[in-house]
Amino acid sequence: MCLKHMADYCPSPNHLKVGIALNVKEGHRPINGLRHPAEGDTTGWYIWAGEELSDDPDFFQPLHVEHLSEWCPEIQKYLGLPPGWRFLIDGEYEDVWYDESLLGV
Repeated sequence: MCLKHMADYCPSPNHLKVGIALNVKEGHRPINGLRHPAEGDTTGWYIWAGEELSDDPDFFQPLHVEHLSEWCPEIQKYLGLPPGWRFLIDGEYEDVWYDESLLGV
């Protein structure tokens, strides 16, 4: 994915966490992901399903990267994209783009 979009590879090690919405595991679509700079034991990835991002403070749950294969294996190929990148997928539809505003600069 990084080569396809000419982005530097930035791994998401299995022992680190993502923030993920429960609606992803429930099978809602589309699936959205965005990556902020990593902090502490996180990758910086936030992943949710549906058209809108909730502002509920409990919307995202921490999940180790190693468990993503059980929740949503199709997103694993995006997890090497560096901070500042986003994706949206829905079946065969795929959109991947860089969003500088995620870097807080």
